[in-house]
Parts: sequence; C-alpha cells; structure tokens
Amino acid sequence: MIYPDTYELKIGFDRIREQLIGNCLSPAGIRKVENMHVAFAPGEVRDRLALTAEFQQILANAEQFPSDNYNDPYTTLEKLRVEGTFPDVEEVVALRGSLDTVRRIIGFFRNRKDGRYPLLTDLTGKVVFYPFVSEAIDRIIDKEGKVRDGASPALKAIRADLASKNLAAVRKLHSVLRQAQADGIVDRDITVAVRNGRGVIPVSASNKRGIRGFVHDESATGKTVFIEPAEVVELNNEITELEHQEKREIVRILTALADTLRPYIDDLEENCTFLAEIDFIRSKAIFGNRLRCIMPSVADTPHIRWVNARHPLLTLSFARTAGRQVVPLTITIDKRERILLISGPNAGGKSVCLKTVALVQYMLQCGMTIPVDEGTEAGTFGKFFIDIGDEQSIENDLSTYSSHLINMKQMLRHADERSLVMIDEFGTGTEPVIGGALAEAILAELNRRGAYGVITTHYTNLKHFATSQEGISNGAMAFDNQLMQPLFRLDQGKPGSSFAFEIA
Repeated sequence: MIYPDTYELKIGFDRIREQLIGNCLSPAGIRKVENMHVAFAPGEVRDRLALTAEFQQILANAEQFPSDNYNDPYTTLEKLRVEGTFPDVEEVVALRGSLDTVRRIIGFFRNRKDGRYPLLTDLTGKVVFYPFVSEAIDRIIDKEGKVRDGASPALKAIRADLASKNLAAVRKLHSVLRQAQADGIVDRDITVAVRNGRGVIPVSASNKRGIRGFVHDESATGKTVFIEPAEVVELNNEITELEHQEKREIVRILTALADTLRPYIDDLEENCTFLAEIDFIRSKAIFGNRLRCIMPSVADTPHIRWVNARHPLLTLSFARTAGRQVVPLTITIDKRERILLISGPNAGGKSVCLKTVALVQYMLQCGMTIPVDEGTEAGTFGKFFIDIGDEQSIENDLSTYSSHLINMKQMLRHADERSLVMIDEFGTGTEPVIGGALAEAILAELNRRGAYGVITTHYTNLKHFATSQEGISNGAMAFDNQLMQPLFRLDQGKPGSSFAFEIA
C-alpha cells in the first residue's frame, strides 16, 4: 500500500523517473520506466537490485556492450498477427536491427569465461532466438535498408526492365533537348528538370509550341513552362507501369515474409520485451554510477541502518555548483527504536532528512541502487505513508488541518508492523496545545501498532513523550550556536531545540 496517490510527487520520485527516461534508448525502455513500481517482497527487491548493480559494473568496466538499434517493433509484430497483412520496409529494417542487438547481447553474456554478471546471464537464458528469422529478412533486405533485386525472380526482371526503360527515356529526353537548343527554342544552359516524377524540358512560354508534348507545370511568374516531349511520353508511361509492378511485387514479398514470421511472433515479442528490460536496467545503472550508488545488504525485516545516505536530487543539484556538497545522513531505525522523532531549528534540514529516507527507501524497493556508503544495511517495507506539505483544497472544502487529519485517519486505519510512516511538522495546523495532544495520541497508537517512521516536530510534549516510550527515539538536527546557522547533521538519541528566539 502506498498513500497518498501523490506519494511519488511529494518525495520527488517523479524527477527520478525523468532522469531515468533521459537515459533510455528506446520507447519500450521509457515505458518500463513509466511503469516502474515498488516491490514489497525482499527476494524480488534483492533480484532487481542485483541486476542493476551488475550492469553498473559493465559500465564502470567500460565494456563494449551493444547500445544501438534499441528499436520497438512490438506494434509491427502485433499487426502481423492478422493474416494477409505485411510490414513496411522500414518496419522490417527496425525489426532486423532489434534482433541483431538481441543476438549481440546474448553473445556478450553467454560467451563469457569469467563468470561475471550471473543474473544478467540468467536473464538471457529465457530468450528464444531464431537465427533463421534474421536470415529470412537478410535475403530480401540489403544493408542499406532496401529490398534486394534478387528478393524474387520477378522483382529482378522488373527492375532490369525498369533500368533499361529509364536509360532509354533519359537518352531520348536529352536528344530532344539538344535539338531544341540547336533550333534556338531553348537556351544552351537549360538542363532537364523533373515535374510530377516525369522528365521535362523548361521552355520559355513564348516558345512552348516549338516542342510537341505535354505541359506539366509552369513557373510562378508564368514565363517558363515545363514540357514532357511527345517522344518520351510513351516511355514514361511504361516506366510508371513498371514502378507499379515493382510496388506490387514488393508487397507480395513482404506478405510472404509476414507469413514466415507469423508462427514466431510470440517469441519475437519476448525478444522485444528482453531488449526493453535491458534498456531499463541500463538506465538505472547509468543513474546509479552517476551518483556513486551501491547495492546494500537487504534484509527480510523492516529496518534502516544507513551510512552516509545522500539525497539524490540535492546531489544532482549541488553538482552544478562548485564547492557545494550534500551533508550525508547516517540513520538507524530498527525494531528497538522504530520511530525517529526529529526536532531542531527551522531550515535546519528536518524535512530534507525525512524526504531522504522516503525517497531513498522508495528507490531501493523500485530496484535502484542507492547513494549510501559501504556498511549500509536496508530492510523492506510493505506500506508507505506520508503527510507533508499543505494540502488545503477550496474545491473539497479542506483546510490545512483537515487534510492532515484525513492523512492521519488513513495511517491509523492501515499502518502495521511493516509500514514506513513519514509525517512532517506533526500536529500543526490548529491550536498548539490541542494539536500537540492529538499528535501525542496518534504517535502512541502508531507505536502500539509497531509501525516504523520518521516524524518531524517542534512540539516539546512530543519530545518528552519519545523519551519515555519504548520504540520511539529522539533525534536532533545540529545547529551552530556561535555562527547561528544549521549544520544539517542528524544526531540521534537526543531532542533538538528550535532556537526560535535566537533565530528571531
């Protein structure tokens, strides 16, 4: 369960998706990113992470991994399921390119002797590749993406006849042009032109009766007309008919190819799915290497023991400014102290700390390696809840406080011992004493249910409550009293001051 529907937007995961989409090579890979979702089973999380981590090694080792022709021929294959349909030449070329990339990827993994990348190698074991499909395409399509002359005897004969007729038409047209130039009907510098796919001679409008033939066009000013000489009209008609025959023969060839491919469409679509999956994993690996992400140890139970976790979006933002670095977050949330109550000054980093936990854990369970240091251990959660920001709504007659109450209701209704609950500025939005008392009651119930979470607050009664309760611990965002500035460092085990008067 993930609550609310805007969870990803609130934690910034929508911007992570944008980064991944930018790394993709194919529309199918982009769809994989758009459909990426959280895994709740620890085994599935580990498998997804391991695939990403293996691909990060491929990129880090600068290996020659295939990165071209990540096409998306799925629509073409679906079309070919219908008897009598045929693909365009461009669609056949795209399919052939994809199959070649699949073949090279399979070879990259299966031909290795070092045993590296075992999970990615296992992924190729599910792919059924038919070399004869590529061979069937190669018999009719050349390396330039054109239908071969020898694709069929009929096509070869048609094209030979077409070439002969074209040559005869060109010679006849130039012969008429030279005669017209000799007769003074057209200037010496005039050359043959093409209008409506036919060879024509540009002639001054005043001399248009000097050449017998068909007028195809005239210039914008009307001073020049373009005449197809009568001597080549019949030849051009024959050429046009041959071109129609050529198109009909190509359609017949492509229809026969479709009949050949049709029994294997399911397997060919599996090839497309495999290529999209590789593109998706590659995208995550590029992002992971960019942020120096690693695959941490992943346990079956819900908990967080992170060493120097860095907010990924802040890291990307700060990288554009020399000298700016994200202050890393070292945090522990485990069975003994499941809920961390963070206090400290405004603009001291409480919300960033909360968002870091929410975003990094979400990335992890989406199969992305995370920006932490070695020694990090992560657990998996079955439900995610967040209450952050102002959700007041004029349309739904909701005040800020009402929206917070709705979120609290959902948390109390559904939170359990596998839930990760994130609440920013707990208890605000109403009269402070009553808001603090209600927040304390809700915190007590979340603790009783065994939920895990990070909660930020300024309320003193909550800090005292956390001190007296098992399962809840205090944390403080460090603050430099001398310089009067936040240090953005989390200190667990003690509450923090808001420094309200000092800052004021």
